[in-house]
Formats: sequence, C-alpha cells, structure tokens
Amino acid sequence: MPLETFKSSQPLTLGVELELQLVNSHDMDLSSSANDLLELLRRKPFPGVVTPEMTQSMIEVATDVQTEHGPLLAQLQTMRDTLVTAGDRLNIEIAGGGTHPFQRWFEQRIFSKPRFQELSGLYGYLAKQFTVFGQHVHVGCPSADDALFLLHALNRYVPHFIALSASSPFSQGVDTLFDSARLNSVFAFPLSGRAPFVLRWDEFAEVYFTKMESTGVVKSMKDFYWDIRPKPEYGTIELRVCDTPLTVERAAGLACYLQALCRHLLERNEAPPEEDDYLVYTYNRFQACRFGLEGQMVNPKTRERIGIREDILATLRQLQPHAVALNAQGAMDEIERTAGRDGNHASYLRRRYAQTGSVQGVVRASVDALRRGPG
Repeated sequence: MPLETFKSSQPLTLGVELELQLVNSHDMDLSSSANDLLELLRRKPFPGVVTPEMTQSMIEVATDVQTEHGPLLAQLQTMRDTLVTAGDRLNIEIAGGGTHPFQRWFEQRIFSKPRFQELSGLYGYLAKQFTVFGQHVHVGCPSADDALFLLHALNRYVPHFIALSASSPFSQGVDTLFDSARLNSVFAFPLSGRAPFVLRWDEFAEVYFTKMESTGVVKSMKDFYWDIRPKPEYGTIELRVCDTPLTVERAAGLACYLQALCRHLLERNEAPPEEDDYLVYTYNRFQACRFGLEGQMVNPKTRERIGIREDILATLRQLQPHAVALNAQGAMDEIERTAGRDGNHASYLRRRYAQTGSVQGVVRASVDALRRGPG
C-alpha cells in the first residue's frame, strides 16, 4: 500500500506528546492503573488528548495544535492539573522522567489493544522493557520536501535535545551513569536510529518506503522508531529523542526551542545537510546520553569539538531574533537556565538520591516536581 500523501500544514505549528508514569502512592513502584485512570478521565472533557501506551503503567497525553509558547504552556499545565486531580481520586501518583528507577520490567502488563499485543508478540521481552517515557514534539511543515530538509538539518542539534531533556539516570535500582538511560531501550529496536538520507519526498515515498514495504518489515510510518521521523498524516516532523521532563515547563521550553531552531534552519543560511553529517551522529548522540550537558560533540561541518552545554548557549544567542518573532522568550529563558545554571533533570534526580539515599525518594521527587512545577 503506497505511503499516504504528505499533508501540508501551517509552518512551525507545534504539538507535544508526553508519556507519563503511573505510580503507587504507598511504595512508589509503577501501578498498572491505566484502565482505571482512563475510565475516570472519560467522564468529563479532557483539555487535550489522553490515550493508553504500551503497558498498563503509562499513559500518553497530547496537546492541541499550538503556535506560541504561552498557550502551549497553559494547556500543558491544565492537562497536568487534570491528571493530578484524577490520580488523587484513585490514589495514583503521576510523574515525568524517562525511566522509573526501580520497576521490574517483567511485571509490566501489556495494554489490551491490538497494535500493542502485536508488538508484544513481535518484540518479546523488549515490549515490556519499553516501559520508558519520552516527549515527542511535532513541528508543522509547509511541504514534504521541507519536512525532509528539516529532519536532516536538525541532525547536528539532536544532542542538544537529548542532553536538555535527560531525566533517566536510574534503572533497575541503580545509577546507570547515563543521563538518559531511556534511549538505550529505544536503540534496541531494529528500526530505530536515523532516517535514510533522502531529501525529496517522491524518492522517499515511492522508492525507499516502497522497497521497505515490499520486504514485509514495515506497514506504515509507525513502524519506524527513528530519532526524527516524518508524519505525513499530520504534515509534520516528529522529534522523538527527548526523555519526558519532570515538569511541563521544561517540556514547553524544549518544544519552543525546537520551533525557533526550525525557523532558523528554514531560512537556509547554513550549509545544507549532507550524508557525511552522519559520520559523527552516533558518537554525538552517545555523548549526550552518557554525559548530558557535560558531553562533547563534534560539529559535522567543521569537525570542531565543543561542549554540548557551550553549543546550546551559543545557539540560543543565534536564535534570539527567532524567539522574539515567535513570542518564545519564556522558552529560551527555560533552556538557558537549564544549560547555564540549573542542569538537566538527571542531575536533579541524582542530587535527590544523594539526599534521600533511596530510589523511592527519587520517584517521590519526580512526583512532587510534576505537581508543583519548577522550583
């Protein structure tokens, strides 16, 4: 079946999806409570979209199409408050974070939905190990070729988003030494990683996708777990490398940082993307996962080595005119505080572990951070 036509959308519109943890209030372990929570939320309109995810201990929420930081943040805050209130009625805590620090993957239950059951049958234990939690950001593209251009032009900035969003230092009860351990679970899937270097939609849809479909390996774009993938039905590209932050304020900041970056790239004042950009892609991505903002990356164009933190701060200065045009100064301030002062949420969780001496204390900190916001 041919790949559907790429639907043109308003440039630089945003949609944010957050995968969230459902946590038992008594022991801070994951709670297989998605059915109960979703049933309660169906009783009145939800300020966005809420859906089940792979296992019963997680849900996904999605915003409406947004254009600016203020309304996006306001909707995320309303969604958070609605979820927390519903969770309180069921004695369920809601938390961000890319991994749960001590859950046992083999105890997780696959959500009863045909696609999830099919994936469980295909991927075996990997499906339950996929109880990890990410933020996905959609950016509207005026054309399919613009979408592919942006997808590849963003390759050099992927370490920024991994390092800024990293919130998964703990897994199976131990500090992994990674700021983002979550992405190691994603990399285990055979269709993860980077998209093929194709810049024309007709070549992508009629040649690459047709060949892949003919192998029987894929049926739709949903079968690709790429770091960035096109979504023709929405007319967007979807960035998928971010851990779910602990606060919706950080989530909104990341989304609008991406929006400003895309606006800058669409001016096409930088050297265009090319296949050789990906020579350092896996190395840069590893550095961001392992060391977060303290990592080193190699600029694919200049071969210059620079700290990820320093590269983010330099990029923020370059994006200032775009932040003004997009009314995104609040988002840029959030990113600057993260990179320049506060650190990412992985460092925050490590500090809380040092204070409490327990992974249960880490989960408590995640729950509290979502409830109260920054501070």
